[in-house]
Amino acid sequence: MKKKIIIWVVIAIVVLGLLIQLVPLPERGHNPAVIAEPKWDSPQTAALVKRACYDCHSNQTVWPWYSYVAPVSWLIYNDVIQGRHRLNFSEWNGQSRGAGEMVQAIQEGEMPPFQYLPLHPSARLTSVEKQQLITGLTNSLP
Repeated sequence: MKKKIIIWVVIAIVVLGLLIQLVPLPERGHNPAVIAEPKWDSPQTAALVKRACYDCHSNQTVWPWYSYVAPVSWLIYNDVIQGRHRLNFSEWNGQSRGAGEMVQAIQEGEMPPFQYLPLHPSARLTSVEKQQLITGLTNSLP
């Protein structure tokens, strides 16, 4: 009896896991065209921003295979949509947020977010790189 219950629970979990794959996420995996980017003060600043920020804060998101598997895909999709909404380097109009708020988020360890770093170790910046990024943002953005 206990074995049958376990089998039915496993079957239910597998069926549910398959069904949640059908939940549509508009624009998942889609990268809109790049309209305009900031004029970075150096190639080094551009490289650091792209490495640590662009997956969520640009239209150049890299969508890895696991970004298509629910429920992980829901979290990634939400992070990208919110990130693009708050700050999008690919739709830079010169009037966008200045460096101050970005610098504060980097200094306080809010960016890149901790949950992003385990699967994106290249986004983990050393203290020197963080300072270079902060200096570059300050020099590049109004």
